[in-house]
Amino acid sequence: MTDHADAIAGANACLDAFMAAFNARDLPAWEATFNFPSVRLASGTLAIIEPGYHKPEMFEQGVLSDWHHSAWERREVIHAGPDKVHFDTRFTRYRADRSVIGGFDSIYVVTLENGHWGVKARSSYAP
Repeated sequence: MTDHADAIAGANACLDAFMAAFNARDLPAWEATFNFPSVRLASGTLAIIEPGYHKPEMFEQGVLSDWHHSAWERREVIHAGPDKVHFDTRFTRYRADRSVIGGFDSIYVVTLENGHWGVKARSSYAP
């Protein structure tokens, strides 16, 4: 996959920014890491995500109410082309005291659209 090293670097930078913005609870910065529409398949639900889908209260209720931050545990390239990279990932959610809420395997598809690398699709076992 060395022939797509630039694509892999761009997609990895997108995932770095995705996690940093999510951990900062910075929704505008987080949305900037997507290519819309974006798809999320988790908890038996398929969500089509458009700008404005995520709301600040998502961090105060439900599965994120005890959440403080997340971290990538694994990000391995499955396939890569000049404008799309598939990743096999695992991320862990943590509480403020650094205790683990859970670790979740997932697949992320990051695409290059109009010169912008963004998350186009993700499927995880996270709630």
